[in-house]
Amino acid sequence: MKRKLITVLSAALALMMLITAIPFSVGAAFATPFEDVKADDYFCEAVIWAYGEGVTTGTTATKFAPQATCTRGQVVTFLWRAMGKPEPTSSVNPFEDVKASDYYFKPILWAVEKGITTGTSAKRFSPDVTCTNAHILTFIWRALGEPGKTGEGEWYADAQKWATDAGLLD
Repeated sequence: MKRKLITVLSAALALMMLITAIPFSVGAAFATPFEDVKADDYFCEAVIWAYGEGVTTGTTATKFAPQATCTRGQVVTFLWRAMGKPEPTSSVNPFEDVKASDYYFKPILWAVEKGITTGTSAKRFSPDVTCTNAHILTFIWRALGEPGKTGEGEWYADAQKWATDAGLLD
């Protein structure tokens, strides 16, 4: 189960950060539904996996926007979907900038409840703020239970070491 979770999150990380260097062998017959993702793009297989698993749908039916940045709301939603869309146990929302009608409402409640992330303040989550690679790595690392936690260095240091040791940043 843990191995599968690492595989799922590795693909999600590649999708969100677009920094994977894992060589994918994609044949000429491999088709993508997105006109801006080509079969020879290094991220193609990760994008197709995420699309097929329902982690993402792209920005339109024919566009994925692989060079676009991801927001806090998007990243938490991708992670929530990759984890099987678990229901949060509470519907209490502490954030003024997150409404029940927002697509990221349940994912944010779940992620905060699980200690994967907090708001940018007690009353704001800032779902439209761009996520850095450090934020994304830390969200995934926390979702996996903070493996190898030492508490030393910058707030993202343990997550970065874990990702490096797991080969996610090769």
